[in-house]
Amino acid sequence: MDNRVKKALVASLNKYAEVSAINVDGFETELVAAFELDANFLDKATAFDAVFDSHSKFEELREVFFDLLMVNFFSSDVQKLEDDYLESDEWANIEEETIDRGTELLNLLLYIKECKDEDIEPELGDFLKEFLLVEDDEFQDEFEIYEEMISNQQLAESSVEEICKTAPSLNISEEMQELFVPFMVFFLDVEGSATTTKEIIQFSSNKSFDSATYILITTINN
Repeated sequence: MDNRVKKALVASLNKYAEVSAINVDGFETELVAAFELDANFLDKATAFDAVFDSHSKFEELREVFFDLLMVNFFSSDVQKLEDDYLESDEWANIEEETIDRGTELLNLLLYIKECKDEDIEPELGDFLKEFLLVEDDEFQDEFEIYEEMISNQQLAESSVEEICKTAPSLNISEEMQELFVPFMVFFLDVEGSATTTKEIIQFSSNKSFDSATYILITTINN
C-alpha cells in the first residue's frame, strides 16, 4: 500500500470518527487490509465494499475512499503489473465496471500527484484550466461540473468561514455538492494547518465529512 495513501486514509478516518463522536472499532484495520490485498482491482473493490457494508457509520466516506483505492492502485499496485497495463482490455473493462464509482475527488488527487511530479504548488486556476481543461470546448462536461468553482475562484483567497457561508447559496453541480467546501478550502490552505481544520469544524454544515475530506486531500499533498 502506498505510504501516503495509508497516512491519508488513517488521518481522514480518525478525523471523521472524532468529529462524529463515533468509534473506529476494527474499521481502520479491515479497510487497510482491503487496500493491501494482493488481488486485482475488482477483487479489492469487492473487499473494500464488504468492509463498508459491515460498518455503516462510515458510509458517507465510501466513495471518497474509493477514490483513494484508485489512487493507491495507480501509485502502488500498477507498479507490479506490465508497463502497458493501463492500456489493456482488462483495465478498460475495470473502468467500465467502476464507471459509476468514486467522486470528483479523484481528479484533485491525480492533479496533486501531477504537481508533485512537476514540483509545483497546487493552485485553483491551474487545476481548472490546465488539468481539467475547462476552457476547452471538448471538455464542457467538466465545465458544467465545476462551473461554480470557476465562477467563484476568489473564494480560494477568502476564508474558511466565507467559503462555508457562501456554498449553500450557490447552484453547485450534483457531482460537486459535497466536495465544494473541502476543495475550496484546500486551495485556500494547501498545507492543511490545524487552524484551518478547526475552522471547517466550526463553520461547515457538514463538519465530519468536510474536515475528513480536507485532511485526506492535504495529507496526500504533504
